Amino acid sequence: MKIEQFYDENLAHASYIITSNNEAAVIDPARDPYPYLDYLAKNEAQLKVIIETHPHADFVSSHLELHKKTNAKIYVGKLVGVFYPHIGVEDGDEVILGNIKLKFLLTPGHSPDSISVLVFDEENNPYALLSGDTLFVGDVGRPDLRESAGNISKKREELAGAMFETVQNKLKILNDEILVYPAHGAGSLCGKALSKERFSTIGNEKRFNYAFQINEKSEFIDSLLQDQPFIPSYFGYDVELNRKGAPDFYESINSVPKYNSDFEIPENSIIIDVRERKEFRKKHIENSINIFKDTKFETWLGTLVKPDEKFYIICESENEFDEILKRTAKIGYEANVLGIMTLPKYANFSSDELNLEHFRENTESYTIIDVRNPSETVNGLKFGHAIPIPLSDLRIKLDLIPEDKPVVMHCAGGYRSAIAMSIVENKINNKVYDLGEEIKSY
Repeated sequence: MKIEQFYDENLAHASYIITSNNEAAVIDPARDPYPYLDYLAKNEAQLKVIIETHPHADFVSSHLELHKKTNAKIYVGKLVGVFYPHIGVEDGDEVILGNIKLKFLLTPGHSPDSISVLVFDEENNPYALLSGDTLFVGDVGRPDLRESAGNISKKREELAGAMFETVQNKLKILNDEILVYPAHGAGSLCGKALSKERFSTIGNEKRFNYAFQINEKSEFIDSLLQDQPFIPSYFGYDVELNRKGAPDFYESINSVPKYNSDFEIPENSIIIDVRERKEFRKKHIENSINIFKDTKFETWLGTLVKPDEKFYIICESENEFDEILKRTAKIGYEANVLGIMTLPKYANFSSDELNLEHFRENTESYTIIDVRNPSETVNGLKFGHAIPIPLSDLRIKLDLIPEDKPVVMHCAGGYRSAIAMSIVENKINNKVYDLGEEIKSY
């Protein structure tokens, strides 16, 4: 038996292939099915089993495409209510894979329909837990994503209570030596305290994971609900897309129109410019949003652009088209792209540069917008007169920004404030600046 982890740094997403006696199972696959197909071919293994631990909110899965390409059966919890060919499983159901056994555990909490997969080795000993978004290294899945999405919607308090029962009655009883392979690591918005470690053991989680230390249900619920991160706009959309099954990966991204620099983008269009901030500030189209292709491009695209909004993408060169469309497709937004192109010839807007010396000596002469998350500002602001507006809310809260002074945007390191400046600079009647990495000196 072998368990191979596939890790996407951009979404902090881990998926897995388990092989035994030339038979394979894939668990929580990413949108692009070809890394799995290539691995299977290289290792001369036949895909027999595809497992979705729950309908994912933060990425789109390739489970349906893998099924169509290999005829492997998709296993998913009976409660999910999906619209693709599948086998619905209940707590305790099992499937044989080569010389090993996979046992399904119903582990609600992150979602009401979450399952985990307990892997038994060739001697029928419990060896590993593929825990999906139920158990992470150092954390458990957040319980507030299914209040208005999915086949079953439940209040966050109900799911937090279900997670308590899962920890107490399903996870704590497992042997300490069992390996834990979660679906996410540090950087994911599916929890609040995920470790950078990509696997663990049940014993380590019993000792170090806060969720295992709280034995009183109401205290557990309060603790789990506290300080959860913001919920991106696309999360509910992806839950439903995963329940339906996404269109084939390459067929979908190849259908996006590609234009040259002569194409004239219609007025009032949403434009996502993925070029580096320095190039964007030199020249861009009015009202463009500069979400440059940092590690978190997918998250901020799906946070700032709603699932029902169509948009154009501007890249530095045509060589980037494929990469950017693949990353856009990870969250199912390729269907929203009206066209992808390089910077149009008629682009003639530029951004203003902040006079840092004047700002340092005259901060009161500026309106300062702090775009960090509430969890980052709860213990105070960098500037006493700053107005806190998280970047995730900025597009819908522009009316909170006064226009009587020049505006300076800041975050914790310069990435979010650069995006924020691009959102605000053409929306108010005053100068808008980005403090950028200079914030680290305060």
